[in-house]
Amino acid sequence: MTTALLPLLVAAPLTVAGILVLTRPPLWLSRTLLLAPSAASLVISTALLWVTRDGEILSHNVALWADGISIPFVVDTFSALMLWTTSLLVLVCGAFAVAVGDDKASYFGPLVLVLSAGVTGALMTGDLFNLFVFIEVMLLPAYGLLAMLGSLRRLRSGRIYVTLNLLTSTVFLAGVALVYGAAGTVNIGQLAGAASESPMVAVGMGVVILALSVKSAVVPVHGWLARTYPSTSPAVTALFSGLHTKIAIYAIYRLYAVVFDGDSTYLWIGVVVFSATMLVGVLGAVGEDTTRSILVFHMVSQIGYILLGVALFTELGLIAGIFYLIHHMIVKASLFLSTGAIEHTHGTGALNRLGGIARHEPLLAIAFMAAALSLAGLPPFSGFVAKLTLVAGAFQAGEWMAAAVAVAVSLFTLMSMLKIWGGVFWGKEPEPKRPVDEPHEAGGSTTVLVRPKVPTSLLLPGVVLAATTLCIGLGATVLLDLSATAAANLLDTSTYVEAVLG
Repeated sequence: MTTALLPLLVAAPLTVAGILVLTRPPLWLSRTLLLAPSAASLVISTALLWVTRDGEILSHNVALWADGISIPFVVDTFSALMLWTTSLLVLVCGAFAVAVGDDKASYFGPLVLVLSAGVTGALMTGDLFNLFVFIEVMLLPAYGLLAMLGSLRRLRSGRIYVTLNLLTSTVFLAGVALVYGAAGTVNIGQLAGAASESPMVAVGMGVVILALSVKSAVVPVHGWLARTYPSTSPAVTALFSGLHTKIAIYAIYRLYAVVFDGDSTYLWIGVVVFSATMLVGVLGAVGEDTTRSILVFHMVSQIGYILLGVALFTELGLIAGIFYLIHHMIVKASLFLSTGAIEHTHGTGALNRLGGIARHEPLLAIAFMAAALSLAGLPPFSGFVAKLTLVAGAFQAGEWMAAAVAVAVSLFTLMSMLKIWGGVFWGKEPEPKRPVDEPHEAGGSTTVLVRPKVPTSLLLPGVVLAATTLCIGLGATVLLDLSATAAANLLDTSTYVEAVLG
């Protein structure tokens, strides 16, 4: 596979976004152009996974500039896994947005495509400064998406989101400047192991990882996530859940492995903070009374699970963390889309205003329950394999308390999912609100009330992702093998560094 295709993964969605802005095509064509780049990226990332499955690493210098000057794009198994998953999520969430009509909002399509390009660039770049640039490319359209869709609270939430991210980006850039001042480079390959050799590089990278932790919504800087994500539309919430915090998590894995060389000196900090993130996130969901607010707090909790893998920094811990990351991106998006279909159809996500939906929407109920059980870590879904592997990795590393927290939080997670199930899918049906005239036996007609039905186009996105988590769980060996290859590249970064250096 020619590595010259790598820049096209970024250039293609940017080009299509420009076409949409300049030409303003008819709705059917704009929808096609919205979904086509993600579908193509899914195909290409599948090929990248196949090529890199045995540890091969692809690299390309953008515009063929000399090494050290160019922007290096590098793809190994880890980044290929992330490219595949993010492409799938953009495609499925885009299809959901089309189904609910979100894409009719001005510039929705271009904003999603620019966001997708930023995500792709952040996953492939081998340059610290360009990592910052691509994360900003990802965030800028997010500001618009957050402001244009959702409830009236979105404006207040948007202010929080923009302020927090601008401040964090400033901290990120300051960290990059410290690293450049100390090492004279921001090329990730040239920074390999530099934090162990230079205290100033360690400080600078510590600032960068702090900024990434804020963007990942790690406790105690997690409040912004719970106050912003529930305010936008379900499609945008699902899209953000699979992209924004996860790119920051990916960057933490990559930078700690390469620049810190997995130094065990600082790992205990991660174990403590990420265990607290697991616990605080799940407890925060206890007092919530809407589907999305509960699921958003569980996002915080699950982020703790994912990052615990890098805090262990053993082979099994990294395998578990990478597996968990892919699993969580798919499952959480499925849950947001399933509950979003209900919210769009019934006009609310409040638990006390819904009920009995399983009797009318069995397929939707099955999709939600499958994703919910996977999130809680029950077999035969991907969440069971992810949590079992992570707990085993914690025990192997001697982190007994972290393992105990992970198991306890799983029980609370299951309780929260049952809370949504009981309030939305089971329970007593509220009085339906839509009047329909039906013929009466004695002649004439009588007005009855019927409940609105969720359209098939809204059902399918959540069902597709729920089926994916089941397939991953039943065929866990495939993702475990890919995660093992990705973990090996993080434990021994020499091949990755050579690829970045050209």
